Amino acid sequence: MSFTSLALSEPILRALSEEGYSKPTPIQSQSIPVVLEGKDLLGAAQTGTGKTAAFAIPILQLLSSEVSHSGRNGTPGNKTAAGQQFYSNKRRKSVKPIRSLIVTPTRELAIQIDESFKSYGRHTGLTSAVVFGGVNQNGQVARLGRGVDILIATPGRLLDLMNQGHISLEHIQIFVLDEADRMLDMGFIHDVRKLLAALPRKRQSLFFSATMPPEIVKLSQTILHNPVKVQITPESPTVDAIRQSLFFVDKGNKKNLLVDMLKDEGITSALVFTRTKHGANKVVKILQSSNIEAEAIHGNKSQSARQQALGNFKNGMTRVLVATDIAARGIDVDELQYVINYEMPNIPETYIHRIGRTGRAGLNGTALSFCDAQEKTYLRDIEKLIGKKLPVVDGHDYPLVDHNPPEPEKQQQRQPRKFRSSNGPASGSSRNGAKMKSAAKRRNGAKYHAVRS
Repeated sequence: MSFTSLALSEPILRALSEEGYSKPTPIQSQSIPVVLEGKDLLGAAQTGTGKTAAFAIPILQLLSSEVSHSGRNGTPGNKTAAGQQFYSNKRRKSVKPIRSLIVTPTRELAIQIDESFKSYGRHTGLTSAVVFGGVNQNGQVARLGRGVDILIATPGRLLDLMNQGHISLEHIQIFVLDEADRMLDMGFIHDVRKLLAALPRKRQSLFFSATMPPEIVKLSQTILHNPVKVQITPESPTVDAIRQSLFFVDKGNKKNLLVDMLKDEGITSALVFTRTKHGANKVVKILQSSNIEAEAIHGNKSQSARQQALGNFKNGMTRVLVATDIAARGIDVDELQYVINYEMPNIPETYIHRIGRTGRAGLNGTALSFCDAQEKTYLRDIEKLIGKKLPVVDGHDYPLVDHNPPEPEKQQQRQPRKFRSSNGPASGSSRNGAKMKSAAKRRNGAKYHAVRS
């Protein structure tokens, strides 16, 4: 089966082709037709099976089809009640309402999902935004103020912004609850129930969970109406043809270890992974300053720049390609020697996908992973998934010394009084309230001293 057989629109098929995708994964081939028919879906699938595209692609198709069928004067071509409501609202307001909401437990997943929507929907004209805690809310609020079709959010920050009046869910047509069992583990089920109360009763709902404990089954029954169940058994995580090694190293010395490794000209090709776009650019600069040919590929690069970088890597003009996980999904390089995890992935299944870029077609490959003290939690999750300990390389020039580095500053910020987001503090609505009170007192002629930030 190919994506062309799923009756997808030309703009979406073009984006998928640009990303290097031609065949859907099992969960995509089973889920996309169900969602396109407007049915509720219960997906039992782990991260790493391709489930993000399984809901992102049909959501983009449904929403873009509704827009394309509308008349020039704003009259909806889609005669559903939801469609009528949307276009009626659009005539009344200059800011378009949110029509699809995806709720996920962590900021990392939220960012990845948003990048997927932007990649697959780049030619549709639809817009998406992501909101999560741990950062100042002002930029997120400003983005929401310009209007978005699709919102990806973590529960705490979403509730916080709803409480402040920045987000309304009254026009949601398609709702996705992702990683439901992780929501339960992280204590967000109560927040999810609050969100459900704010959603329209008439909507399409998609529910994904890797496991189905009783409480998750009960929650799914309150969300879904006559759902179609799609269950995908994950592939075996063991990749026997790949030699795997682990280097414990301080964060500040990773660059030195990487440069020393790549000075070995026996490494003719290496795909280096970072978690962020900024990290990828930084690694490229470090390598180039050491006269090591390297290019970056990530979501902030134009499609032509990404294609050129990949082409240079495939034909040997560039020896090292530095990539984020989202950008690397479509990379398929024959005879790739090395995968280097410069930063450990925060999602364990991602480790399997990263190292699986090498050792293809029965060839040997090598995967090297750099782990600092703060990434040991990620390492434990990876080793639990693959069912074995990664072989540790001792005696290298940059051994781990700082075993207890300070937590990132963002994790030390004061927690807001009402809601806590899924990944650290929310925006601090109490501080906003204090500012409003201060303004009121100033209007009454009261004198004020400086307030500690």
